[in-house]
Amino acid sequence: MGWQIGIWIVVAVAVFWTVGAYNRLVSLRNALVRSFDPVDLQFSARHALLGQQIDAVGAVLSNAAERLETLRAACLQADMARAHAKAHPGAPGAITSLRLADDILADARSRLPVQSIGGVDMSTLNAELGAADTALAFARRQFNEAVLAYNRAIRQIPTRLIAAIFGFAPAGTL
Repeated sequence: MGWQIGIWIVVAVAVFWTVGAYNRLVSLRNALVRSFDPVDLQFSARHALLGQQIDAVGAVLSNAAERLETLRAACLQADMARAHAKAHPGAPGAITSLRLADDILADARSRLPVQSIGGVDMSTLNAELGAADTALAFARRQFNEAVLAYNRAIRQIPTRLIAAIFGFAPAGTL
C-alpha cells in the first residue's frame, strides 16, 4: 500500500511538472508573438516615412530615378517580408526574410543620401527617419530578448522533451 502511494505521488509530480512546463512554453511563445507587434508598428511607420522621402526626392531629382526605383523596390520587399513575419512571428524563415529585406533596404537608403533638394530642407524628414530607425532598433532588441528567452526554455534538458512532444520549435532573431 505504501509503495502505491509513492507511485501516485511520483505520477502526480510528473503530471504537474509537465503541465507547468507546457504552460511556461506557451507563455513564452505568446510573449514572443506580442513582442513582434511594436516591431511591426515601427516598420510600418518607417515605411510611410520612406514613401514621403521617395515622393519628395522624386519630384525634384529626375536624375536619381534608378536609385529611387531601387529604393521603392526595397521598400516593397521589406513591407512584404514584414507582412509575412507578422503572420508568422516565431518562424525562423519569416524573420530571416525580414532581416535580409531590411538589410537590402538599408543598402538602398544609403545610396540616396538626401540633406536638401532643390532648396527644400529635408532635415525634418531625415530626423523623423532617424527617430523611426532608433525606435525600430529598440523594438527589435525587445523582440530578440523574447526570442532568446523562448529558445533557452525549449533547450533546457527536461523541458526539451515537452517542447519536442508538443512541437515547440526554435524561433529566429531579427
